[in-house]
Amino acid sequence: MKILPSKIYKPLFVNNARYVICMGGRASGRSYAASQFAMLNLLSANYFRCAIMRFVLGDIRNSIFQEIKDRLEENELEGMIEISDHRLEFNYGNNKINGIGFRKSSEDQKSKLKSLASYNAIIIEEADEVAEEDFQQLDDSLRTVKADISIILLLNPPDRNHWIIKRWFNLKKAEVEGFYKAELKSTETDAVYIHGTFLDNIRNLNQKTVDRYKKYKEINPDHYYNMICGLVSEGARGRIFSDWKIIKDSEFEELPYPRYFGLDFGFSGDPAALVEVKNHNENIWLRELLYEVGLTNVGNKGNSLSERFEVLGIKKTDVIYADEQEPKSIRELRDDGWDVRKAPKGSDSIRAGINTLKGKVVHYTESSRNIDMETHEYKWALDRNKEPTNKAIDKFNHLMDATRYAVKGKSSDGFIGFV
Repeated sequence: MKILPSKIYKPLFVNNARYVICMGGRASGRSYAASQFAMLNLLSANYFRCAIMRFVLGDIRNSIFQEIKDRLEENELEGMIEISDHRLEFNYGNNKINGIGFRKSSEDQKSKLKSLASYNAIIIEEADEVAEEDFQQLDDSLRTVKADISIILLLNPPDRNHWIIKRWFNLKKAEVEGFYKAELKSTETDAVYIHGTFLDNIRNLNQKTVDRYKKYKEINPDHYYNMICGLVSEGARGRIFSDWKIIKDSEFEELPYPRYFGLDFGFSGDPAALVEVKNHNENIWLRELLYEVGLTNVGNKGNSLSERFEVLGIKKTDVIYADEQEPKSIRELRDDGWDVRKAPKGSDSIRAGINTLKGKVVHYTESSRNIDMETHEYKWALDRNKEPTNKAIDKFNHLMDATRYAVKGKSSDGFIGFV
């Protein structure tokens, strides 16, 4: 049997920690090592129930599922295993591996993570794509006493604000400005961290690949240090807004310009977001006022937007711009006396709004912690090569959307400065 994992992945095979985090640069061999781990345990006499997972179910087939098939073929073992390409499943005796997605598709609802209590191994590819609440739901569902439970996370380093970094790591400044080395927190006694780069897997790479990776240092340094060297970046890859400026709340209050507001309605567990806006010439100033889930529009004895507006000191004469595609919610607030107006979207409204904001000098107050978070996490979706596309992700955007509605709405009202 051809079992020759890189020596850096030895802890994957010999430890009993619940969390094994394999995080580093491209071509470091982590998917190869994880597929070896899956194959060995599938064929062992020990109890093994393994879920191979990605954010979107369909992405599993051509990634970790295919990797395991390749390991079986390399060792001429595929004839011993019952393999179902349709169900993304491997069976050998009582042991099994099967593919499960956190989502059925990129546009779909959550998959139901049911019947996972009996699983003792989870391999999550591109773990940085998974939301913290989804991971927590998965983690809490694993309860078998038949074997040690192991959750293996495979990923390139996300930015410093990602929940995986915050949960397990301390950061030490790297020699390169804007990048960090991740170090497992000393308090994490049930976790193992394996960091690798292409240099740890160089015997399996052709020279042209190695040369191309090294050349990125000259032609695309950010890509080189993050995706090749495996360093943690200051901001999310593909970050949309990276140059917004922080000001004191007192500075915002002293601005002599009229205020108006942007509102993003919260639905299905998403927060309602309200931002106060002022502008003059090419400058926009923002202050976060609300970021809260579970609010109705009116009524509800202390848990409605209408009541929050009053507490926040918003006047019935103040103008609030909201999504024109939520006419029912806008009507309910208008019937309650608030001047809520539709912000027209138009074609490709998200990208158009982003471009408008990129053309301005945007400031936000130091108390606006969720604006700060969203500026770091709101990014362009990445393609399969981890390169930014021109489509924004649909998360970390509630205050971003509220700001767009405010700017677009004020522009449509003929306000000078947003032509």
